[in-house]
Amino acid sequence: MKIGFIGTGNMGRILIEAFIEAKVTSPSSIYITNRTIGKAKAIQEEHPNVNLCRTVEGLISEVDYLFVCVKPLDIHPLLIKLKSQLSKEQCIISITSPLSVEQIESIVPCQVARVIPSITNRALSGVSLITVGQSCTEKTQHDIEKMLQKISTPVYIQNNVTRVASDIVSCGPAFFSFLLQRFIDAAVRETEINEEQATKLASEMLIGMGNLLEKGHYTLPTLQEKVCVKGGVTGEGIKVLEKEIGTLFIHLFQSTHSKYFEDIEEVKEQFHLL
Repeated sequence: MKIGFIGTGNMGRILIEAFIEAKVTSPSSIYITNRTIGKAKAIQEEHPNVNLCRTVEGLISEVDYLFVCVKPLDIHPLLIKLKSQLSKEQCIISITSPLSVEQIESIVPCQVARVIPSITNRALSGVSLITVGQSCTEKTQHDIEKMLQKISTPVYIQNNVTRVASDIVSCGPAFFSFLLQRFIDAAVRETEINEEQATKLASEMLIGMGNLLEKGHYTLPTLQEKVCVKGGVTGEGIKVLEKEIGTLFIHLFQSTHSKYFEDIEEVKEQFHLL
């Protein structure tokens, strides 16, 4: 199975390195290219058996599965440029949420899927979100699942929950990293603990909490119940959270969805679907 990657920015690189570490396929069966070829070359320098392609056309001629890891508005012109070179046996896998598989299928003759990854996949963990097109055969769907199972827990989603699922899985690490940093900053400001020690304690706490959930010892509600002793210190902290968080996360989802719908409209203009 030969796998290609167009785009070696943050998420493209994360997928490439996760695939190599998880042995999804051999490095010699991975083909990469990037508009700024130096970024792709930097990956090859670390993984010499990976194939560096100077052109997208050269990459397409070699691969069975093609991950498109470019910005949403760059995908339509790329598909127009490449559609005559794609065969029905190949599969394009987009990693961007504003484009539906149906839109991509309207242009290319090959099979189409969408996979929304997470930075957590670099640790061979977390979730990857899958939507497959009608063009996908059972074998292709099985192959995609098999790839992703080695770096994540694959979850199938429908278009109507694409954004919120992406917010939780893909944006979530950034959101909660931000909150954890503010938690650390407040501890340093209000007490005598230093930032290095507070960061170590908070990071290990988060890892430990993840292990508790992963091993099924507690759910989120029961974890709170176990720690939050009636009349205790934790309870006082929970009261502050209940009072001050308010509609924070409601506004967060409203904001991400507003931007998402803006992106969808821009993409629609390219696909002439307005």
